[in-house]
Amino acid sequence: MPPTLASLVHHSTLKLTVRAGEDRLDVPVRWAHVSELADPVPYMEGGELLLITALKLDAEDPQAMSRYVKRLVGAGVVGLGFAVGVNYEDIPKALVDAAEREGLPLLEVPRRTPFLAISKAVSAAIAADQYRAVTAGFAAQRELTKQALTDGPEGLLGALAAQVDGWAALYDASGAVVATAPEWAGRRAARLTADVERLRERPAPASSVVGGPEYEDRVELHTLGTGRRPRAALAVGTAATLGTAERYAVHSAIALLTLTTERSRALQAAEQRVGVAVLRMLLAGEPDHARAVAGDLYGELLDAPFRMIVAEAVSASAARVSVDGRVGLPVGKPSAAALAAASDVNGDPLGALAEVLEAAAARAGEAVLVVPEGGGERERLVVLAVDEGAAVGACGEYAAALEAARAGEQEVGADEDELVVGLSAPAGPIAAAAAYKQAEQALSVARRRGRVLVEHEQLAAGSVVPLLADDAVKAFADGLLRALREHDATGRGDLVASLRAWLSRHGQWDAAAADLGVHRHTLRYRMRRVEEILGRSLDDPDVRMELWLALKATSAE
Repeated sequence: MPPTLASLVHHSTLKLTVRAGEDRLDVPVRWAHVSELADPVPYMEGGELLLITALKLDAEDPQAMSRYVKRLVGAGVVGLGFAVGVNYEDIPKALVDAAEREGLPLLEVPRRTPFLAISKAVSAAIAADQYRAVTAGFAAQRELTKQALTDGPEGLLGALAAQVDGWAALYDASGAVVATAPEWAGRRAARLTADVERLRERPAPASSVVGGPEYEDRVELHTLGTGRRPRAALAVGTAATLGTAERYAVHSAIALLTLTTERSRALQAAEQRVGVAVLRMLLAGEPDHARAVAGDLYGELLDAPFRMIVAEAVSASAARVSVDGRVGLPVGKPSAAALAAASDVNGDPLGALAEVLEAAAARAGEAVLVVPEGGGERERLVVLAVDEGAAVGACGEYAAALEAARAGEQEVGADEDELVVGLSAPAGPIAAAAAYKQAEQALSVARRRGRVLVEHEQLAAGSVVPLLADDAVKAFADGLLRALREHDATGRGDLVASLRAWLSRHGQWDAAAADLGVHRHTLRYRMRRVEEILGRSLDDPDVRMELWLALKATSAE
């Protein structure tokens, strides 16, 4: 405990006597300061014991003493020490009465007690209190370290809660509660999710204090991590402001949790190299070797069906959002956490996606393999995730949040990158290469259609017609049909309409002629003209297919 007026009064060598304010002696003393100025207030910080001899004061004037004491109380002075036997043989009644009225403790300092002795006593008590705090802080650090090594973050939170006589909670990068101590604090921690999300928007490291009528405690929030994007957050709830020892414990917990949540770059690089090797072996058709290399790190991924995710970042100017023929639009309303993550891309869509997937997998206790691929303008992210697992679900929610951001009021600059994602069908280790190809195909469709996410299964369940809206397909169709349209423009026949009717009737002359309202011989003549103009035979099924797709691609114009 810091020194108080009571501890100074009870100090055996100081011989101080209380003349006023006996009921306020338990107040802490930050320092003992000597000043004979008539107005020392400009030099006060609050919490001082002011020591005077009244050298420049008219201590017998009631009005002057009333004004003097009021200024001291207003400045936060906690006590006044008056040395008797110097300028006054006793403390003047005017000063005693003023101190009584304002509730300012007034201490009589005998002549044989120098002010220096009081200053030394206060300084020694402050130093002793700081030493106790530092010692307690080191003890707390040892205990927190022990718990972190033996029981992980959960054990560390429990030790921290005991040290601060309150509760503690750990949040992941998305703001979701990961662990609390004690368990009853889970509900309180969950109410702070919005505050944690706001804290993440500030430059790291960041901290804030949450309090008010709606909160049971005073809560401190701290971001965890060494990068510009926090990896997690810590909440510490207490009934009162933290003391020095408790502050040491909190700072130690922040350092230890940062070490446990922010893995070293060397370890990350090593894990990434293992992930790259596992992926290459899977794509090379060597699942047994991949399983051996994966070991405990990624082995469980290869024991159950997985999904392959391939993601790219494309410029906003190249990402054309189409309002019709949507393929692979995520179903359902995105969660608040997904919307928050989608608003915090910070120019790195692939990095943001990786954080979302890794955080979701960590919360669910499932493995996820995230491998950056390529570089420069062709940078990709390849992900292996458990089918129907948390990471795949988080990918869909995050894509839905990005779709909502695109369709809403949030504007994206033309020089910023946007995310496109392809998701394969469920597969096993033997079919990894096929899953990768499926994800690439879905990614290609997502890129062309301006979608965030496309699932390969949805491509097979849908129609190929919307895919014909691609500019390259339209250009091919226009080139293939141009000669026929130029012929029709001269008024010498309706070859394009006749071709469409004939193909739609699968080459049945009578039915197609009836649709056109012409004789079947007229239709036969027109089809011979089509063959002559195009230089291609309609007996060839490939030619009929190309012409039909060309007609479908241009019919929507």
